[in-house]
Amino acid sequence: MLSSKIVSAEEAILKIKDNSTVAIGSSGGGFLEPALLLKNLGERYKKTAEPKNLTLLHSTGIGDNKDGGLCHLALKGLIKRDIGGHWGMAPKMVELALNNDIEAYNLPQGVLSQLFREIAANRPGLITKVGLRTFIDPRIEGGKLNSVTTEDIVNLIELNGEEFLFYPAIKIDVALIRGTTADLDGNITLEKEGTFLENLSIAQAAHNSGGIVIAQVERIAQRGALNPQNVKIPGILVDYIVVDKKQQQTCITHYNPGYSGEIKVPIESLKPMPLNHRKIIARRATEELKKNCVINLGVGIADGVALVAAEEGIENQFTFVVEQGLIGGVPAPGVEFGASLNPIAIIDAPYQFDFFDGGGVDVAFLGAAEIDRHGNVNVSKFGSHIAGCGGFINISQNAKKVVFCCTFTTGGLKTKIEDGKLNIIQEGKIKKFVKDVEQITFSGEYARQINNQEVLYITERAVFRLNSTGLKLIEIAPGIDIEKDVLSLIDFEIEIADKIHKMDSKIFNANLMNLKIS
Repeated sequence: MLSSKIVSAEEAILKIKDNSTVAIGSSGGGFLEPALLLKNLGERYKKTAEPKNLTLLHSTGIGDNKDGGLCHLALKGLIKRDIGGHWGMAPKMVELALNNDIEAYNLPQGVLSQLFREIAANRPGLITKVGLRTFIDPRIEGGKLNSVTTEDIVNLIELNGEEFLFYPAIKIDVALIRGTTADLDGNITLEKEGTFLENLSIAQAAHNSGGIVIAQVERIAQRGALNPQNVKIPGILVDYIVVDKKQQQTCITHYNPGYSGEIKVPIESLKPMPLNHRKIIARRATEELKKNCVINLGVGIADGVALVAAEEGIENQFTFVVEQGLIGGVPAPGVEFGASLNPIAIIDAPYQFDFFDGGGVDVAFLGAAEIDRHGNVNVSKFGSHIAGCGGFINISQNAKKVVFCCTFTTGGLKTKIEDGKLNIIQEGKIKKFVKDVEQITFSGEYARQINNQEVLYITERAVFRLNSTGLKLIEIAPGIDIEKDVLSLIDFEIEIADKIHKMDSKIFNANLMNLKIS
């Protein structure tokens, strides 16, 4: 006899009422995405104009950079408010925010991840320093993304003479989560998943808020058939189960056992990067690695550090950690960022962020869209694009050392590498070193005055260090004219080291660097 918890996707979605707050457990690229539930929720609204005025709550970006994930829900009237840790994976939802069709907030991924735990415990909210002096700080923008978003959901407080941010708890009416297998009592395992995220905390938070938990799974097992050590979501928390036999591990991969840890896949399956300016940046950044360090990589150019380390055969001399809860292995690049090949451990994301916030990351390699005279960095909002901060603020604010990785200009940059030198064939149309960033995702002032962090900014042609007044130029690439190719393209005065070093010529050679780290 089948459990009464097992329902169709259409039946499950009928349980979502007008004005509900819906928490979604998922990560960009399709990891843990309850895709069938999201699709059916969007289709129901198109047919019936119900439910209306939902508030979404999600710690990461949910989507595939195209029309999946939250794009199914990007419908005027269906969504009233979206509070997300990342936005860029769902361009249609970004469009609603830019057009003032919804209230839109961007909060740090780690804050939201940990907030679910606070909600579950019926505590008033989360108190943390994460977000101070950034656009999250209510003295700056308060995490608001457009003009129709007016309510303050972040408060500045003082404890024992120190500043903190307080993020109030939010009652959850519905949780949409995913697993691999559910038994007839609703106990859920995640054996095919590449991450656990905060799905347990989300389920607990919804249950203890008096809400409901709807779980999408690939298959059903008999009652009592699951190993209790493998059960990640206890059945006492789950109200409804929806089966999707076509469920994929990610938006582009049906199943990779290297992501779930079922087997160790050959690391040689990772293709080496071609020798271009992206690889130049990744190679120079890799020189900042130390033996036995704990390393975090951001998405974009920074994730090339993992590929270079694997190519050089040094990936086992330190440990990569990913904010979605991965420890060890090689972080996946591109749209599948958030997983790792051959991880040694997968833990719940809130505990990963506890480790990050406490200073557990030795070196963080992160991207940068804009850098200004104060050393501030913007990765979250520029022009008509809302990417969101993701885990960037938790990581950059608390890592012992931060290395920002980006091209010097963007929008058409073309380079050529020959004879161990870098040549600029066509300059990018957009400068990255600007007088003031559009949005402060990393505060140079906070890094200098409060954290005393070591901060580097690595580009394909120059390397800078954060000092007491701003940026200091310390290295240039061979073949680069410092005045024409560097200083003339910076919108502010910059300090220049008395002795500017040349970047290692091995970086600009097609052969292996034979990199040794100490």
